[in-house]
Amino acid sequence: MQQASKIKILLKSQFNQRCPCLRSAELTILISMNLRNTLRTILAGALAAAFVMSCNSYKRAEERLSPPKSTQEVRIADIEQAVEDDPAKAIRLTGVYYVIYGNDGDTAKTVNGLREQAIGRLKEMQTQAITAKRWDDAASLARSLAALDITVKNTGAEPDFLLAEAKEHLQNDKNLNAFLFAFRSNELSRHSLDNSASKGLSADDALLFLERAVEQKQRGTAAYFLKAAQNAGAVIPSEYAAYAQRKDNPQEMIKGVATVLIDRGIKIERGMGMPDRVLGSAFFIDSSGLLITNYHVISSEVDPTYNGYSRMYIRTGDSSSARVPAAVVGWDKTLDLALIKTKTDVAKPGYVFSVIDHALPQVGDTVLAIGSPGGLEKTVTSGIVSALGRRFLQIGDVIQIDAAVNHGNSGGPVVDMQGRLVGIVFAGVEQFQGLNFAVPAERLAAALPALIKGGKASRPWLGLTIAETPRGEAEVIYVAPRTPASEQRLTEGLYIEALNGQKINVPQGSLIPALQDRLFSCRPGELFALKTSDGITRVLQLAERPLVPLAEAAKLDSRERMTAPLFGLMLEPSVAGSLTPSYLIKKVVRGSVADEAGLSAQDPVSIHGFRVEEKNGFALLDINVKKRRAGYFETMMRLPAALDSPDTL
Repeated sequence: MQQASKIKILLKSQFNQRCPCLRSAELTILISMNLRNTLRTILAGALAAAFVMSCNSYKRAEERLSPPKSTQEVRIADIEQAVEDDPAKAIRLTGVYYVIYGNDGDTAKTVNGLREQAIGRLKEMQTQAITAKRWDDAASLARSLAALDITVKNTGAEPDFLLAEAKEHLQNDKNLNAFLFAFRSNELSRHSLDNSASKGLSADDALLFLERAVEQKQRGTAAYFLKAAQNAGAVIPSEYAAYAQRKDNPQEMIKGVATVLIDRGIKIERGMGMPDRVLGSAFFIDSSGLLITNYHVISSEVDPTYNGYSRMYIRTGDSSSARVPAAVVGWDKTLDLALIKTKTDVAKPGYVFSVIDHALPQVGDTVLAIGSPGGLEKTVTSGIVSALGRRFLQIGDVIQIDAAVNHGNSGGPVVDMQGRLVGIVFAGVEQFQGLNFAVPAERLAAALPALIKGGKASRPWLGLTIAETPRGEAEVIYVAPRTPASEQRLTEGLYIEALNGQKINVPQGSLIPALQDRLFSCRPGELFALKTSDGITRVLQLAERPLVPLAEAAKLDSRERMTAPLFGLMLEPSVAGSLTPSYLIKKVVRGSVADEAGLSAQDPVSIHGFRVEEKNGFALLDINVKKRRAGYFETMMRLPAALDSPDTL
């Protein structure tokens, strides 16, 4: 009866605990030893299933008789559930709880305790990431802890993790990754506000990366790490210094530029079949065969809405050279950048451009644009930097140049007279025919880690539209629904004072790109501290940035609220007495569509139409307005605005 006794104890221990209705019942199963094993298993399984069904039925009945939980209890339960697996989310939810219910009382004490548990869990996760040598994750967790004003001194800071990852990439011969992470570590350390932090790479570390840059014949990268080694007081071999201090000439650089050919098959025009081709330029940034080009050149390769035929090739020589297949590695539509790769055994780079020691140009500097205008390979044109800080992309700004650029130049490099990378040519802006622009090389360096990971680059955002005031302040003019900022009830009219504890002090006109730069290197899901003019520091959890943020916001918000981020028109209700809702213009954002249309504060306005053309990238607003400056003469106006606003954060 030994076997029978075991079965009896097992069933009692499980079902008497799980099913209250059976706690007073004796559960005994006597199975004769002469029964076959198969029959014993079937009987035990059937009885077990019956008891489980009974328990589940009792549990459902008990739940139906229980009173519903309050919203407050549900929120606390959500926090409890997230503490272990997603502590950043738990901390975010505690912030939302405080906004709604305050941070006083017994339930607030419970929430405070959960928040402390979540912070402890974040520290544990960082320690685990360090142990597993997941340096990128460790750096991400360090940023989240820094947003909480917590420094984990025993485990290290973000520059330490970036440097550790750089060394690991160096050991694995992933030179581009190694240089990028070492560069980022050095820059963060040099500009750290923590006086205890080291100020740049050590002498040994700088020499380590300098040696590899010389081996890879990347003169610009070598020049950067030479400066780092000199700052650290290193003894530098003369051959390293001599190599890094020379400069490359255009004749050498054109060997690292390729023509990009996108074959889209045949298109029909006026009943005739015509070859559908896209032409662009690209340049090598690593000896493994990685090249940079524009997103719009390769868009048909990765755009899920494109249903046609599309194949990509590059050509490193003239028109008689072989076309070599290439593939897209990663892309970032917001910056119009793409990383592609080809096989080096077929198309070996004759020159590799450095993305580390890039140039920060000044207006009037002479620059060279290299590419394949009209398919004419290895074309070099000269010009000057005409202007800086042009706001044509959703994130950051671009450089205006007057070097001759034509169809086919897109994606080619722009360099200065010392051979340093200045930018990447992108398509001209339609309303500015004859003017040419380039994405700054410093933005390429910041974007590359996400591009190297592959696929669509994921960027973070808070859910805000910002306007720079005449006094150089960052005013919140719109908070998009269902975003990190909206869930903590951030309101329009506040001013941003600091991001992650750091104030932004930049020249007039460059405030919004500087704010965006602070977000750019962060991941969606990280914690981020935002201090505003109401004296509150909110800790938000960054969300993934939509491809066109204002197009998504327009699907959720009213047309009256969308006038602010799209047209720069901030409204307030008017008691005009008409059947149609009427408004007064509370404020017009300087330099906005409304400002250019001559609208001003206190003008009476009524809205008669609002349409979003997401496919074409613009919105239209139809209004009746009585302009004060025109003697309140009533005018009907249609205001157009681009959906891809550069003022979102």
